[in-house]
Amino acid sequence: MKTAEIKRRYLAHFEANGHTVVPSAPLPAISDPNLLFVNAGMVQFVPYFLGQQSPPFPRAVSVQKCIRTPDIDEVGKTSRHGTFFQMNGNFSFGDYFKDGAIPFAWDLATKSVEAGGFGLDPERIWATVYLDDDEAYDIWRRTGVPAERIVRRGKKDNFWSMGIPGPAGPCSELYYDRGPEYGLEGGPEVDEDRYLEFWNLVFMQYEIADVRSKEEFRIVGELPKKNIDTGMGLERMASILQGVDNLYEIDEVRPILERAAELTGKRYGAQSGQAANQSHPDDVRLRVVADHVRTALMLIGDGVTPSNEGRGYVLRRIMRRAIRAVRLLGWQERALPELLPVARDCMAPSYPELAGDFDRISAYAYAEEDAFLATLRAGTTILDTAITETKSAGKPALSGDKAFQLHDTYGFPIDLTLEIAAEQGLDVDREGFRRLMADQRARAKADAQARKTGHTDLSAYRSVLDAGGPVTFTGYTETSRESTVRAVLGTDGPRAAAVEGDMVELVLDTTPFYAEGGGQQPDLGLITVGGGQVEVLDVQQPVPGLIVHRARVIRGEVRAGETGYAEIDTSRRRAISRSHTATHLVHQTMRNFLGESATQAGSLNAPGRLRFDFNTATGVAPSVLRDVEQQVNEVLLADLEVHAFVTSLDEARRIGAMALFGEKYGDQVRVVEVGDYARELCGGTHVSRSGQLGLVKILSESSIGSGVRRVEALVGMDAFNFLAREHLLVSRLAELYRVPSEQVADRVEQTVTQLRDAEKELEKLRAQLVLGGAAAFAAQAKDVRGVAYVGIEAPEGAAGNDVRTLAQEIRGRIDAARPGVVAVASRSNGKASLVVSVNPAARSRGLAANDLVKAAFSGRGGGSPDLAQGGGLPESEVPTLLLTVEKAIAEA
Repeated sequence: MKTAEIKRRYLAHFEANGHTVVPSAPLPAISDPNLLFVNAGMVQFVPYFLGQQSPPFPRAVSVQKCIRTPDIDEVGKTSRHGTFFQMNGNFSFGDYFKDGAIPFAWDLATKSVEAGGFGLDPERIWATVYLDDDEAYDIWRRTGVPAERIVRRGKKDNFWSMGIPGPAGPCSELYYDRGPEYGLEGGPEVDEDRYLEFWNLVFMQYEIADVRSKEEFRIVGELPKKNIDTGMGLERMASILQGVDNLYEIDEVRPILERAAELTGKRYGAQSGQAANQSHPDDVRLRVVADHVRTALMLIGDGVTPSNEGRGYVLRRIMRRAIRAVRLLGWQERALPELLPVARDCMAPSYPELAGDFDRISAYAYAEEDAFLATLRAGTTILDTAITETKSAGKPALSGDKAFQLHDTYGFPIDLTLEIAAEQGLDVDREGFRRLMADQRARAKADAQARKTGHTDLSAYRSVLDAGGPVTFTGYTETSRESTVRAVLGTDGPRAAAVEGDMVELVLDTTPFYAEGGGQQPDLGLITVGGGQVEVLDVQQPVPGLIVHRARVIRGEVRAGETGYAEIDTSRRRAISRSHTATHLVHQTMRNFLGESATQAGSLNAPGRLRFDFNTATGVAPSVLRDVEQQVNEVLLADLEVHAFVTSLDEARRIGAMALFGEKYGDQVRVVEVGDYARELCGGTHVSRSGQLGLVKILSESSIGSGVRRVEALVGMDAFNFLAREHLLVSRLAELYRVPSEQVADRVEQTVTQLRDAEKELEKLRAQLVLGGAAAFAAQAKDVRGVAYVGIEAPEGAAGNDVRTLAQEIRGRIDAARPGVVAVASRSNGKASLVVSVNPAARSRGLAANDLVKAAFSGRGGGSPDLAQGGGLPESEVPTLLLTVEKAIAEA
């Protein structure tokens, strides 16, 4: 049975039993600050399980796309590890419990294929239950599972929690006996390779606290509202129903693996559906390729693009592991154009949007491969130099900071650094590398968390939300209103009051203040409460539904429970609204000129200016930018009505409203349309007519990462003021050049060309001056134990290239039969530098330029035995450097 058919049957079974089919959330976990990617089917339902939101349906079923990367290094080494997988899940929110979940699972698993089930042999299914879960045990017995095939297991295996205080409970798992050829008799307790788990039913009936590990926690009570969360791994069920040994053999993966094997000429055995030798490096690499190419396809399909941070970094790492694996297998050409279309064909039956969007997906993937191949070439050169320096210094290991620099600056994979270093007999300071990586991650995480939560414990926000429910936002229709202070929060949590000078967070029951989101900056303003007043400096939504005003008390005292008056800065709001509407217009117009693949990848809507990031594989021509700007301003002149309305997600899609990749939308969405020109899903604030924008001026377009470009623009009076300044500047230049304004650019270009030509002539004259004395310097060489030594200071103003050329020129003037060493020191910006050149006769005497430089700089400096240089000491050290080289020659 094909994987897509397994998915279809699963959804149909539960829909027929009263479950609402919920589409998979996008892979990026947008709504959870603790996750980069959705890693389980229940993630999009967490607010319902925690009681933060009321579920819109009592039962749900989904097939969720998931990414897990903690065990990425194990991919390929086992038959079960993978980065992308799909989780079939059915959920009950206080509706049915164990007596419903267990029969649902058993019925689908054992029902005949003809009747819409999976047709598993009931005699080969085993069930596990938690140690004291007699209720689940009894239901399995009534379902028909004999006692000898029901196993009781402990906390490690059969008790589930989220790893934090909150809902948890026992679980019951289903295992399928694959037969004696796969292992020992005796059930899951004896052999989990033969008895393969395929379904896990979690019964959330307890609340736990003091979570220290999976086995150590404290149950603090039984939940009155019992929820069900079950998960069935789609890939694992596919391996069972397709009669194959592992996830690399199923229909969605094996064609990619086979194509990789075909490209590289490697064998991948097929006896009993297993690799000829699963531990062989080639078999492992083929699996890495198959898994990672499929994962990259799905991530880019959900709007993730390669970058050096966050989700984009994970994607980049996965892609580069795949590309490197193919190269290690012997394929040196571009690999993704050969493999990605195969992955598309594997996954399109389940996700047809991958085929329709493949031009965009492949553009990013192929550009990333090209960039990485260039990185490999550059990084290998840098690594080779670092290895040479490490060996010359007699050190056994490459430093952690060098490995980190290669990884962080050049994108050079650490595992490749380890491998190449090992080939050269060197270790790598892995602990130092890991420390630097950990420091970087900690800084990034702290910055992001501080911005999101203001260092306040999330539990404090949840308590406020639980006590009063979601905050009502009224800012679409009003800019001020009376409201009640629901809570006053300090860094240590709730407090009764705040006084003048305090920095606090206020939660109101209703607010006109817009919380930062969707690229739009927050509203600022004032809140007056009794005799106190606070200045709002930031507005955030740290947990869904809770709007928090970060503010400074500027007068009096503010207390929780009091009624106040909230008033936003309307000038700022109007300026931001103009920028946000302009962003929509720029987005639509970019798509008009570049095609539908030019989708938004990020934005910033600030007063009077905007920043718009969008996906495209290549740069945008200046002529296209001019056309985009002109068309946007024509829309402004048309003074189109800007209209916002709420509708269903299906209706929004039907009318062509643009949605952003990676965003999680509910059943009801807000659509903002500018006449018939632009229509987009958006929760931000906007003007009422396009003419209110006044003017849009695009300032620049640049790359901010592989396949992502950025446009920056000014809006309204900011755009007008910029153009006014530009006009004054051009007028002044026209006056100085005494030409019409339209000729200024040509005259400036002409002047720049003349200056560059003059600089080149000056360089030539300076070089001639420097080199003119080479013969005289060579003739005055000092004899140092039979070596002709010239140690001089370069003429003042000599450039670095001139100094190196002078050293080589003097060396060339020394009799080739006589050992010769030339040291030329120079001063620049208060620092001393040194170039040493050694002829072949001196090399035969055991003298090397790089050794002499390191002698002068206490081990620092670099180069070859013929020519080397160093620097960084105070310029007063120039005479000492020359004497040190002479002394080193004398002692050699």
